[in-house]
Amino acid sequence: QTREAIVGHQDQGARLEAMLREWPGIETAPHRFGGVEFRVERREIGHVHPNGMLDLPFPVRMRRELVAAGRAEAHHMLPNTGWVTFRIRTEHDLPAAVALLRLNYERLLGARAPSNVIPILGNVRLVADGDDQIV
Repeated sequence: QTREAIVGHQDQGARLEAMLREWPGIETAPHRFGGVEFRVERREIGHVHPNGMLDLPFPVRMRRELVAAGRAEAHHMLPNTGWVTFRIRTEHDLPAAVALLRLNYERLLGARAPSNVIPILGNVRLVADGDDQIV
């Protein structure tokens, strides 16, 4: 990768971190393999590496559904587990990344998940889905 690509991925990771810090109960910390880890109630909802790879732990059933729907890939190192990988290549990938993190956030909090958490992205189309839904 070029230096510009690496810096671009780091910028997207920083934007993602800034957005998630607004969610109630979110804690951030350096991840042991580089990047930033996001936790709620001491449980990891995901982490983003400096190269823009977002990894999230889901139950295997949910991983199968997410991969089958094209929303994520099987984890780059642990493909037979519940972990998934989503590659953040440009700012247009952020809404889908936030949606996956939100899915895991709500799953981990269950009924306690606040309904008023809205990602702060402005008027962004979900480019990958091709629809006009505002995130």
